[in-house]
Amino acid sequence: MKQRISEKFQTLYRSEGEFYASAGRINLIGEHTDYNGGFVFPGAIDKGMIAEIKPNGGRKVCAFALDLDEYCEFGLNEEDAPVQGWARYIFGVCREIRKRGGEISGFNTVFSGDVPLGAGMSSSAALESTFAFALNDIFGLGIDKFELARIGQSTEHNYCGVKCGIMDQFASVFGKAGHLMRLDCRSMEFEYFPFDPEQHGYRLVLLNSRVKHQLTGSPYNDRRASCERVAKVLGQEFLRGATMEQLEAIKDKISEEDYLRARYVIGEERRVLDVCDALKAGDYETVGARMYETHWGMSKDYEVSCEELDFLAEVAQECGVTGSRIMGGGFGGCTINLVRTELYDAFIAKAKAAFAERYGHEPVEIPVVISDGARRLA
Repeated sequence: MKQRISEKFQTLYRSEGEFYASAGRINLIGEHTDYNGGFVFPGAIDKGMIAEIKPNGGRKVCAFALDLDEYCEFGLNEEDAPVQGWARYIFGVCREIRKRGGEISGFNTVFSGDVPLGAGMSSSAALESTFAFALNDIFGLGIDKFELARIGQSTEHNYCGVKCGIMDQFASVFGKAGHLMRLDCRSMEFEYFPFDPEQHGYRLVLLNSRVKHQLTGSPYNDRRASCERVAKVLGQEFLRGATMEQLEAIKDKISEEDYLRARYVIGEERRVLDVCDALKAGDYETVGARMYETHWGMSKDYEVSCEELDFLAEVAQECGVTGSRIMGGGFGGCTINLVRTELYDAFIAKAKAAFAERYGHEPVEIPVVISDGARRLA
C-alpha cells in the first residue's frame, strides 16, 4: 500500500512527503455502555489508513483518495467545504485544528486504507486520526493525544453528521500493539491491558455477515432514552455504578422494556471489569464466557441483534469457540470471535458453509491483530 501511495504522490506532485498511519479498531466487550457513563474496551488493529503528506506552501489542500481514484482540492476556510464525503473528513480535521488555534497551511496528500467498509471497524476514525496526528506533527502544533481524538470526534459531529462517542477516535489515536484499553467514558481515564491471544493458543477473528438491516424509527435513541429513564428513577445521571439489586428494587416503577434495557447495561459494566481481571490472570476462557453473555444480552434484553448474527453466535457455540458476540451498535455487521487455534480452520469452514446454506452468501473472514494507533512511519 505504501508503495502504491508513493508512486501516485510522485506522479501527482513531483515530490516526496512524510508517511503517517492510524488504525481501525475492535471493541472486545462493552457495547452501549459509553453513553451510560460506563467502560469500553477497544484496541487498535492491523488494518487502517496510510497517508503521504507534504506542505505545499499555499492555502489549499490537494488530496487524492487512492482507493476511490478521486482527486479533490479545497481551502481551509469554512466556506471551502468540499462536496465529496471522504474529503469532508480531512477538511473537518483541518477546520477543528484551526478552531483550536492551530496554524496550518495547505498540503498535498495521497491516502489509502485496508479497513473493511461497513464492518464496524471505524475506517472514518482511522482517517481522521491519521490526518490529525500528521498535521499536529508536521506543523509542530503541540496538541495532546486526547485533543487529537476529540478533533476526530468533532469532525464527525460538525462536518459528517454523525453524533458519535469518543471510543473510535480514542482507540485509533492511543492504540498500542499487544494491548487493549479500558476507557472510562465518564472520567476519560484509561488503562492498558496486555492482550496476546496467540501466545495463549487463541486467535481473534471477525465474521462479517454482510447484512445491515434498515430500521424504522430511532432504535438507538429509544434505547438511550430507556436507560436515562431508569437512571432518573434511581436518582443518578447515568446507569454507571447501578447494581442489579437497585434495579430489582424499582422494577415495579418502570416498564418491562426499560427494565430489560437497564439489566443489559448494568450487566455489561460488570462483564467489562470481569474481562479485565481475567486478562490479568491469562484466563481467556472467562473472557470468552463473558463475550457470549454480552451477545445474548444484546440479543434478548437490549434487542439490537438480528437473526443472522444470532445464527453466527450459535454456530460458534456448536463449534466449541471460546467466545463470540455481536460487535458494534447492532442490527447487522460482524461477530467478534475468540477461537482456540486448533479449532480455527474447522470453525471458519463450518460458519461459512452453514451461513451460505441459510442466507445465500458466505460471511467474510477478517483475522485481526491488536496493533499500534496513530504514528509516523519510517
